[in-house]
Amino acid sequence: MYVFYGNKTSTQFISFTSSALTSVPQLIVHAKAVEPVIEGGAQMQQIFNIECVSDFTDAPVLNIQFRYGGALQNIAVKLPVMLNKFFQPTDMTSQEFFQRWKQLGQEVQKIFKSQHPMDSDVTKAKIIGFGVALLDGVDPNPANFVGAGVIHTKTTQVGCLLRLEPNTQAQMYRLTLRTSRDSVSQRLCDLLSEQF
Repeated sequence: MYVFYGNKTSTQFISFTSSALTSVPQLIVHAKAVEPVIEGGAQMQQIFNIECVSDFTDAPVLNIQFRYGGALQNIAVKLPVMLNKFFQPTDMTSQEFFQRWKQLGQEVQKIFKSQHPMDSDVTKAKIIGFGVALLDGVDPNPANFVGAGVIHTKTTQVGCLLRLEPNTQAQMYRLTLRTSRDSVSQRLCDLLSEQF
């Protein structure tokens, strides 16, 4: 992950430091060192290498400190690192999907009202952007969306299958996730349902 720091003032930021707090022990964060001074009007980047050890729920926090005009400034920002960032999309046939669906026992289902217009192309883009492979022609109902992926962590791999069923008349969705780990099913369901 690349993070850019910009100083839009005409005064230097001095004693500049930043660190990703390891309040999320399931993540290992390595940060490239940054220069201690950001000149007025300048921009600097920092590279973070983030490794997922096991599934997690909270995003890591980036703590930034610097002096501006003699006063110490502290800024804490959550990094946009969620569990779905460690997905590898997985293609499979209809037969493989339903065989795997029966094997995965940790199911979480959520029925919710649509927060945005129900557009099929936007829905497809959101599912692909979430990190899973969108599988066409798998579900008997062509209006439904089906996806598959694997969460890669240092300790394990967690297979994930999802099914999103839109009901345009009622402006509702039913989202079903099946994985091999209950905590992963729940977290992914919570994250994905927020997108619609």
